[in-house]
Amino acid sequence: MAYGQQTAHRAGPRSVALAPLRAGGRVAAAAALMAGWVGLLWVLEAVDTISGHRMDGLGIEPRKTGELIDIVPSAFTHFGFAHVAANSLPLLVLGFIAALRGIARFLAVAFAIIVVGGLGVWLVAPAHTNTAGASGLIFGLFSYLLVRGFVDHRALDVVVGLCVGLLYGSILWGALPTAQGVSWQGHLFGLVGGVVAAFVFRERGAAVPAGN
Repeated sequence: MAYGQQTAHRAGPRSVALAPLRAGGRVAAAAALMAGWVGLLWVLEAVDTISGHRMDGLGIEPRKTGELIDIVPSAFTHFGFAHVAANSLPLLVLGFIAALRGIARFLAVAFAIIVVGGLGVWLVAPAHTNTAGASGLIFGLFSYLLVRGFVDHRALDVVVGLCVGLLYGSILWGALPTAQGVSWQGHLFGLVGGVVAAFVFRERGAAVPAGN
């Protein structure tokens, strides 16, 4: 009997040959998802403008029980086209990078960020304010990408996170109460939501069978 024996699955020629196709499929799926997501934000803002900005009521007004149902819609609602434009590129880039690890995982991560960020706004934002926009999700995706590699123990994702930090690290100033009319609460709790999502939806490596 052999002791301390370990076996690991070896990729066959077919798996190696299909790897580029699968990678290309992930890239195409991530690109299509985020292009559609950002496109939807522009369509919704056009509808909002045509309707006389009636959709602005889907923002979050703090500490009102009825406003809890607006937490998810608020992430898709903006106050004008300039607001959408400011959020479009970072959401497209960060969302695309995050979605490369799988669409289902990305959607779960995005939902968690939106809920955590929205609840934070609902709890601590000043009274008589109305908060909406995708920036909380953007901040959450930023922090998610920043810590994901360390949580999953994936060297490539650590490098990706460091690159994201270098490119977008300046947005962290937006989580401080320095600008009038900007929801630093949404940004701050979006960051918290991203870290929470990285741990909740971390990848657990498959166990390698060991003989004894």
